[in-house]
Amino acid sequence: MSKVWSWGIAALVAAGTVPAVNAHEPAKTASASSSLAPTALEATAVVDAFHAALDHGNEVDALALLADDVLIFESGGAERSKAEYASYHLAADATFSQATAQTITHRTGRAEGDLASIATESKTVGTYKDRPINLIGTETMFLRRQNDGWQIVHIHWSSANAK
Repeated sequence: MSKVWSWGIAALVAAGTVPAVNAHEPAKTASASSSLAPTALEATAVVDAFHAALDHGNEVDALALLADDVLIFESGGAERSKAEYASYHLAADATFSQATAQTITHRTGRAEGDLASIATESKTVGTYKDRPINLIGTETMFLRRQNDGWQIVHIHWSSANAK
């Protein structure tokens, strides 16, 4: 899974504080538990492909899975398009994802018609900018089926320091 470093996070890490922030994390390991409806499996594969792209630093492939009008909520902020995300946080998200490892602890998902929702709980560990990372995270993604497959239309990331 990939992790996202949100607005001001790098500055807080540099200051020696790792806040309770976002960590949108893709599955690098199998889920500990899940309740995925069979109808959500294709949408889940898109979520995992998005995180895999971030894990490999492949920004082009990550962006290809987002709708042009994607809405991303993270740490109280919002990015309201693929272009806005690409110009602000995409590179940092990929760098963070490459420096850390995420384990999915629980996942649920369902799809009805052309809409799907995938909710993931995870744990992320590693070192980023010489700081230890130990986070628990939640991620919700909504996807819309297009003629050529599923696209991510909304992401909501949240994380906190693990205890």
